[in-house]
Amino acid sequence: MSAPRTTAGTLVETPEQQALRRAVADLAARFGPAWFQAKARAGEYADELWAEAGKLGYLGVNLPAEYGGGGAGITELAIVLEELGAGGCPLLMLVVSPAICGTVIARYGTEEQRRRWLPGLADGTRRMAFGITEPDAGSNSHRISTVARRDGDDWLLTGRKVFISGIDHADAVLFVARSEDARTGRLRPSLFVVPRDTPGFEYRAIPMELVAAEKQFQVFLDDVRLPADALVGDEDAGLLQLFAGLNPERIMTAAFSIGAARRALDTAVDYARTRTVWDTPIGAHQGIAHPLAQCAIEVELARLMTQKAAHLYDAGDDLAAGEAANMAKYAAGEAACRAVDQAVQTLGGNGLTQEYGLAALLTVTRVGRVAPVSREMVLNYVAQHTLGLPRSY
Repeated sequence: MSAPRTTAGTLVETPEQQALRRAVADLAARFGPAWFQAKARAGEYADELWAEAGKLGYLGVNLPAEYGGGGAGITELAIVLEELGAGGCPLLMLVVSPAICGTVIARYGTEEQRRRWLPGLADGTRRMAFGITEPDAGSNSHRISTVARRDGDDWLLTGRKVFISGIDHADAVLFVARSEDARTGRLRPSLFVVPRDTPGFEYRAIPMELVAAEKQFQVFLDDVRLPADALVGDEDAGLLQLFAGLNPERIMTAAFSIGAARRALDTAVDYARTRTVWDTPIGAHQGIAHPLAQCAIEVELARLMTQKAAHLYDAGDDLAAGEAANMAKYAAGEAACRAVDQAVQTLGGNGLTQEYGLAALLTVTRVGRVAPVSREMVLNYVAQHTLGLPRSY
């Protein structure tokens, strides 16, 4: 898969970031969409690609250099995910392991936690899943019912989670629970690292229609006993630490959607350029060309918003990054769904064959509309926080 067809990215990216794009695109091309789809349809993880990306330093490009990472930021990690997706090899766990979990531990973990987890997350030899979503609360941190309570020096974790990606391939899960604030007595979010083999921690696969290497799971936590050092960060920091991971999650989800959109557009454009009817390539007809051009514009606008969100986050402006990350996630999700739909329409019946890989993207791109937060909740956020309109809930 080629680098982006558009050139706007060169206006806001450094030469090093552009070189990273090219290098990751080359890596994706070495494996290719056919290989990746075969793995996904077989229910297998893309371990070879994950290992190679780790060896080349791409998985931990955002993590601190002193713990084996690249010392860069979410901007660079989003480039990695976008280019892998554009090359037909999207690694969903990039959203979770280095972006959410790695960021939280790097910013708020103890020195021992950083030494224990970050080098492995950076080189790909360790993976960490993230557990926030619940059956009755979704990802609303204010309604989470998973509770952590003290028992001497230990913690006891009890609750249930759903739609947790990649647990079967993770060494541990970073769970969001609610614990009692020592000053106010109120429950507020806390984060705990729970190794997968901890007694009382059970998980079951959720059957999904997605063609993806990563499986989804529901989790049952029954008085899972954890040592004191399982808690990440300050017990009273609450939402501050949680949003250190949620903003990168939205930025990376946007990059995931953009990669899928570019993959679909490149496939459709190549087809429209070469598919000939009555001695004329179908791409010469405005009924084909204009919808594809419109999709290309929307995808490029989403890319620019994603770059802005990543830049703000890496600059430490968490408040502005939150607004931009929500906007980027929304824009990318919408653009990707329209791009894939138009790509399928361009190819006609061929768009539904496994050969071209577009039909699988129809379900994959829906993820960007519903996760990690629905487009409706993003609109609520923008209405209330950006426009200052009254709360609707």
